[in-house]
Amino acid sequence: MDEIEKLFRKISKKDRSLLQKIILDLLSNRKNFNVKKLKNSDFYRLRKRKFRIIFHYNSQKEIIIDSVRIRHEGTYKDF
Repeated sequence: MDEIEKLFRKISKKDRSLLQKIILDLLSNRKNFNVKKLKNSDFYRLRKRKFRIIFHYNSQKEIIIDSVRIRHEGTYKDF
């Protein structure tokens, strides 16, 4: 089981539906989110409420989601 599946099992149904909507909107580029590039890397982050989504673009400019986390002090340490 990967990290994102574990997170979905831990959070409430309300948070789960919100997170699914955020991810779908990000992947379909439907919304103009507050996306910032992480320093010294090719990764980007999206902040929405308490969720942090770390992603990058592949060579075809498609979004690849690397991590979905709930905000805390160690959220960006691995990137």
